[in-house]
Amino acid sequence: MMEGRPVPAAAGGVHGQLLRYVLTGGFVTALQAGVYWSLAHWLAVHPQLANFAGYLVAVACGFVLHSRFTFRGHGARDNSVARGARFVAVSLLSLGLNAGWVWLCTQALGWPLWSPIPLMGLVTPALVFVLNRQWVFR
Repeated sequence: MMEGRPVPAAAGGVHGQLLRYVLTGGFVTALQAGVYWSLAHWLAVHPQLANFAGYLVAVACGFVLHSRFTFRGHGARDNSVARGARFVAVSLLSLGLNAGWVWLCTQALGWPLWSPIPLMGLVTPALVFVLNRQWVFR
């Protein structure tokens, strides 16, 4: 309650989802970045292939964790095929964005292999949260 008035359910829901997204998304992003870094740095896999491998691992975990934990109780849950297709579309957008960060940092600018990781961990997840909340798990 704020000043004698209850907090609207929608506002509380967004804050709870955001907190769960930070936890779950942080784990999934760290998993993706860990796979990327391990393959690119330790095994000398091309950075774009390493990014794609990290994406595959992250998307497999991400759908389950986000649908069951992050956005639980949000929106209609009656069409899991359509929700899954929307999730894949958003995840492909995140893959493209992360591929862009990898290209920009490691190839265009010649920066170290770790340099795209902050962008992968901050900018991409922020966009994905909005799309997941407004479109995927609506």
